[in-house]
Amino acid sequence: MVSDEQNHNVSRRQFLTYTLTGVGGFMAAGIILPMARFAIDPVLQAETEGDMKAVTDVSELTENPQRFDFSYEQVDAWVTSEVTETAFIYRSGEEIVALSNTCTHLGCKVSWGSSSDHPNQFYCPCHGGRYEKDGTNIEGTPPTEPLHRYVVEVREGTVYVGKAEPQV
Repeated sequence: MVSDEQNHNVSRRQFLTYTLTGVGGFMAAGIILPMARFAIDPVLQAETEGDMKAVTDVSELTENPQRFDFSYEQVDAWVTSEVTETAFIYRSGEEIVALSNTCTHLGCKVSWGSSSDHPNQFYCPCHGGRYEKDGTNIEGTPPTEPLHRYVVEVREGTVYVGKAEPQV
């Protein structure tokens, strides 16, 4: 008499089910893991000191915002492209302020002193958005938040800007 504990026979159907489930799992993992890595990898990469871009010499700055364009190479997956951005940079006492030229309303480009009605403000021609010199949005105009402000460093008399961050 054979007890139930010694009877470990697997039917042909069970064997095929286990085998196909295992193979299918390995195939799914082989497909999903590279996609997950591709999606998550950029988030895990730390920013480096090389992310700061040299823009101008400190000696060129005044109390009024001046437009400075700067370029850098941007790498997106396998595509490398040259990107040009603009910053309005000025001195505020001992501090150096660098503001983005992108309107926070709909992304149009702002400029300093371009409106004859508002000569000492940033003006967006798309929808009449206005900002104070420090980038603060003016109440009653379309923008709902201030201009983004670049991280600024001065090294050996040269102004470097990093990532533009919200002022809120």
